[in-house]
Amino acid sequence: MGKISNVYRLAAPQFMYLYQEESKRMIYRFQEFIPVVHPSAFVHPQAAVTGKVVIGKDVYIGPGAAIRGDWGGIVIEDGCNVQENCTIHMFPGVTVTLQQGAHIGHGAVVHGAKIGRNCLIGMNAVIMDRVELGDECIVGALSFVKADSVFEARSLIVGNPAQKIREVSDEMIAWKTEGTRLYQQLPSDMHAGWEACEPLREVPDHWPDQSTAYKTWNEHKKQ
Repeated sequence: MGKISNVYRLAAPQFMYLYQEESKRMIYRFQEFIPVVHPSAFVHPQAAVTGKVVIGKDVYIGPGAAIRGDWGGIVIEDGCNVQENCTIHMFPGVTVTLQQGAHIGHGAVVHGAKIGRNCLIGMNAVIMDRVELGDECIVGALSFVKADSVFEARSLIVGNPAQKIREVSDEMIAWKTEGTRLYQQLPSDMHAGWEACEPLREVPDHWPDQSTAYKTWNEHKKQ
């Protein structure tokens, strides 16, 4: 919690408008608990954040995410991302923790688990209750990590039920970290250049090129 203690106060006056914008978002009090969101974070208006939730600096929360701190707590530390259609929840009295730089891919479910620093949870993976992932683990897409599983740092975990198949290499964690940096930049980009708009009716003559600097793992290995 020390890493994100600054979420409990305004970092600078220029962020005041972001708090005003929160009134338009699906952020809900539950009983005496009101979510705490660092002003640099971006929570999409179509994400639902409820109750005892702390969202740290430079966190990205995508549309369709359900972050339910009703029965327990959720701590999302600095630099994490929770992508589109993810669910984070727990049994009563449990606190879910995503440690710094955790990367939760599209459609994943984290239920009552602890996700270590700089982990990657692949798309549509399911992480069940009381799972503990050490730092810099990678969980493959569509994997099912059964309840009470504990994995040491740098475990590459795949399957149903998921098992460690080998250690995460330096090259693989460097690739993961580079991808997470894109998501750590995204909140700032969204605050600066994102707004609701009317669609165009035809494709413009000159759309700017978009960066292709970050590649898939298979493309990266071929370089």
